[in-house]
Amino acid sequence: MEQENKYLIEYFDQEVLREYDIRGIVGQNINENTAYTIGRTFGHTVKSKLSSNTIVTGCDGRLTSPLLHKALCYGLRDSGAKVINIGMGPTPMTYFAHYHLHADAAVMVTGSHNPSEYNGFKMVFNQHSFFSEDIQNLQQLINDNVLEIKEGEIINKDITEDYINRNLLNINLKNRLKIAWDPGNGAMGTVIKQITKKLDNSENIIINEEVDGRFPNHHPDPTVPKNMKQLIETVINNNCDIGLAFDGDGDRLGVIDNLGNLVWADQYMLLLCREIANLYDNPKIIMDVKCSKVFFDEAKKMGCEPVMSRTGHSPIKEKMKELQSPLSGEMSGHVCYGDDFYGYDDAMYVGLRLLRILSNENISISELISAYPNTFSTPETRFDVDESKKFTIIDEVKDRIQKTDQKIIDIDGVRVENEHGWFLMRASNTQNQLTCRAESTTKAGLQKLVKIIEDQLSLSGVNYKFTI
Repeated sequence: MEQENKYLIEYFDQEVLREYDIRGIVGQNINENTAYTIGRTFGHTVKSKLSSNTIVTGCDGRLTSPLLHKALCYGLRDSGAKVINIGMGPTPMTYFAHYHLHADAAVMVTGSHNPSEYNGFKMVFNQHSFFSEDIQNLQQLINDNVLEIKEGEIINKDITEDYINRNLLNINLKNRLKIAWDPGNGAMGTVIKQITKKLDNSENIIINEEVDGRFPNHHPDPTVPKNMKQLIETVINNNCDIGLAFDGDGDRLGVIDNLGNLVWADQYMLLLCREIANLYDNPKIIMDVKCSKVFFDEAKKMGCEPVMSRTGHSPIKEKMKELQSPLSGEMSGHVCYGDDFYGYDDAMYVGLRLLRILSNENISISELISAYPNTFSTPETRFDVDESKKFTIIDEVKDRIQKTDQKIIDIDGVRVENEHGWFLMRASNTQNQLTCRAESTTKAGLQKLVKIIEDQLSLSGVNYKFTI
């Protein structure tokens, strides 16, 4: 990178300082000066708390990521940091570099699963998530006028091979598997072919491999069923044993079974739990409030201690450290392994662990999943609301439901249990959306739960009808 002095420190638009990261629309409330300012403020934060100041950076394949990443690196350098730029790749590769290179912190430029006009920044500090108040405090550093220009440096380093070899460590497939892969034109496309070539005893079909920030084939969010259509067709047409999909920056996993059915995260997590239950004595397994009651019931039967957590990969990762949990996950597909891994969310590593489990079985993944109780549920349903009103709506719903005899779990939004099953309503911490989900043992019960949700939304001025 050549010397560059065109960037300025600017105040952040408050809306981009989210709970788990910094994220916004490029050209509207995110620009190169935003990236530079993040570099200056985050670099200052790291240096003020640690004696050293080595920070890893990477970026995803969005069209706006290279320029934002460049500005970020200069901001970090001007804070006095030693910047190790690993270039384009999935977010988990930047997380890996943080550990592998013994860095003090890491910053990833990524819009994650958001539409292509968005971009943002995920940060890690001293092997801990940097989120919530940590992010909000960056604005205060500008107010306090404490940022000084210091001399740092930028080093470019390719760690792709190290990342690939670490992910494949201890991954051996006993029985041959035919696997369909869909990185969705996202950042996992930078490494997926090299990984599959080294994955012994496998036949691999990759679609949408080319990294393209326009996402021309489908949006890379594996929790939305329509985005999985191509992968489903690939699995069915090629008689694959399984299909694996990734979001835009490769930290969330979607799964398709051998029959072309979606396997939700709380379902494939049970397969992961079964292996963990054989490795640990009463292990604590963390899942978020959006997950099926079946997961918590079945994990307990296996000898695990399931722990319900608020949604969000950052707080879940911190909860893992607190409880020394070997495995955690959430419905969005963020799954973290503490067992034989670092405790962060790498969808490729999770996929490889799932393949290893499946290759040791003599039955298909659809048969493995069918062993668990069948329920009727909505998918994780998200819809837009006014950003300024999303938390107020949830508070209003909670106040009304508290006056009924239904059980409320309020660790994150409102999870309600009654004679029909359960439903959840919560405000997204990353988008101007509400998230809802309902589950029952009967179709009629599900319809009643959905009616309650729709009525509660209507009372708060939101008209939304579910398709079930």
